Amino acid sequence: QVQFVESGGGLVQPGGSLRLSCAASRITFRLYDMDWYRQTPGNQRELVASITSSGSIPNYADSVKGRFTISRDDAKQTVSLQMNSLKPEDTAVYYCSARRLGARYWGRGTQVTVSS
Repeated sequence: QVQFVESGGGLVQPGGSLRLSCAASRITFRLYDMDWYRQTPGNQRELVASITSSGSIPNYADSVKGRFTISRDDAKQTVSLQMNSLKPEDTAVYYCSARRLGARYWGRGTQVTVSS
């Protein structure tokens, strides 16, 4: 059974930074494209950032471009999301997700709260 351990969430003031990490196990991590999603109560999950298995040019939602950076370390089977210049509207539960050939696996999520 695929497992993800997400970490790095918490409470931060507007303008601050957080780094989320997602460590995968029981998966050949290097073969999977990796995504970060976020979700607020009553809303659908929103794709925030994605990176292919090759680590080529990542993609970002317009709302986070220039502030968030996704990266991966295949040796450590980890995908990270560096979040800078955080805004209150970035408050959400953030999920990592792995996808390949129509299959998708989800982490359990980590709460990010941006508030003064």
